[in-house]
Amino acid sequence: MTYAIFKAGGRQVRASEGETIRVDRVAGEAGDEVRFDAVLLVGGSGEPRIGTPTVDGAAVVGEIVRQAKGDKVVVFKFKRRKNYARKRGHRQLHTDVRVTRIEG
Repeated sequence: MTYAIFKAGGRQVRASEGETIRVDRVAGEAGDEVRFDAVLLVGGSGEPRIGTPTVDGAAVVGEIVRQAKGDKVVVFKFKRRKNYARKRGHRQLHTDVRVTRIEG
């Protein structure tokens, strides 16, 4: 089974063909094709191909399944005896991508 490690949204993601992965928000609608060219490693049968820093000619191609928001994270700041308390929420935007093929 072929797998790849690639950069998406400042993070390194490991994926194989047919797998659905969650990455930071990628522009596009559900059903659009997305391509990640910053492939760091391609492995599977035989020796893995390791890039310096990326593997030449390799890419991870997938289809956007959905655009969504993550769970709410509560940010609460408090300083005792100073009458200071701030409460904010944050929901990270992410994209679910189904990997269709790994090139290279």
